[in-house]
Amino acid sequence: MSEKRLIRSRDSKMLFGVCSGLADYLNIDPVIVRLAAVLLTLWNGVGLLIYVALALIMPQEAEMTPKANAFDEEEIVVKGL
Repeated sequence: MSEKRLIRSRDSKMLFGVCSGLADYLNIDPVIVRLAAVLLTLWNGVGLLIYVALALIMPQEAEMTPKANAFDEEEIVVKGL
């Protein structure tokens, strides 16, 4: 079983990827998390404080490493008919 980690997203981010990473961790739509962050910010400003704190604390998602069975350009051989 793979471990779930709370990390900032690289692919579906708006600012720092905090809301998208949190949504991936909770298995919900990122729009819901973004809406909650905006509502908390407008209500009493604590949403912005939480967002900045998480942006500083959460590690960023590692770059995609090439798969072991992925082909490089040199490996592709096309034979004529």
